[in-house]
Amino acid sequence: MITVLGAGAFGTSLAISLAHTGQPITLWARSGGADMQASRQNARRLPDAPFPDSLTVSSSLSDIPQDGPVLLAVPMQQLRSFLTENADILAQRALVAACKGLDLETHLGPIETIRTTLPSANAALLTGPSFAADIASGLPTALTLACEDAALGKTLQQALTTPNLRIYRTTDTTGAELGGALKNVIAIACGACIGKGMGDSARAALMTRGFAEMQRLALRRGAQPDTLTGLSGFGDLALTCTSELSRNYRFGLALGRAEPFDASVTVEGVPTAKAVVAWAAEHKIDMPICTAVAALSDGDYSVSDALQTLLSRPLKEE
Repeated sequence: MITVLGAGAFGTSLAISLAHTGQPITLWARSGGADMQASRQNARRLPDAPFPDSLTVSSSLSDIPQDGPVLLAVPMQQLRSFLTENADILAQRALVAACKGLDLETHLGPIETIRTTLPSANAALLTGPSFAADIASGLPTALTLACEDAALGKTLQQALTTPNLRIYRTTDTTGAELGGALKNVIAIACGACIGKGMGDSARAALMTRGFAEMQRLALRRGAQPDTLTGLSGFGDLALTCTSELSRNYRFGLALGRAEPFDASVTVEGVPTAKAVVAWAAEHKIDMPICTAVAALSDGDYSVSDALQTLLSRPLKEE
């Protein structure tokens, strides 16, 4: 049996897609589980996606199955504390992170966070270009399953594939988690660019140079070059930087338009940008776009200031 911990939009959409195969799926919700179980929908996050009969919702971790893979669809900045608080339940399980970003304090991605917090667990990551509404609606989506253990990766690939979810696998966990984390930062920059009215040409330049930054940092941390050109890197970057369904892109739009943004919406690119800047400074890696996004998010820069800083950098070969 498969368990999904976290009833946000993405966790709920994965549970719905998996349940459409007819297998029993348990979805844990921190709150509101009884209402979702009764109404057979997540009215707040995905009101147009009814739950299949094989999907059960609970707000009690003691009710989750004792075997089978566990998908961790909790925000990245809460992952470490969630694992610590529930170590007895999650130890020695196959844990598949379904979140993206870098921990603001440790600078680690989701797989490394699982490994350091629960060494007895088998860590994997599900990532790639995807929107919850598409998955819940049954629209075709391709994702990457990253797992260092190749045999476990094949098992999880089979278990998580559904009629609308095509799962590819890789053993490059570093590349997969960094691609998913860093693209959120670049998406904020692209949103700010469009929000400020700078145009599509400027956005294309930001995406391209942002992708170069993603590769630069990922390779320094031991990723394989090809991973960043796949679904978990370039694929996710292309989706997130061009659609208002992306929370990070919408946050950037708000910055560019000098508009308020809903503080209740999780924008993983903000803490990730700060973590990237701190790690890059320690290792003397040049990350100008990520640095600008961190400053923008803190209110230290205006979008115009950030643009001027980027345009005034020394000329060089591509």
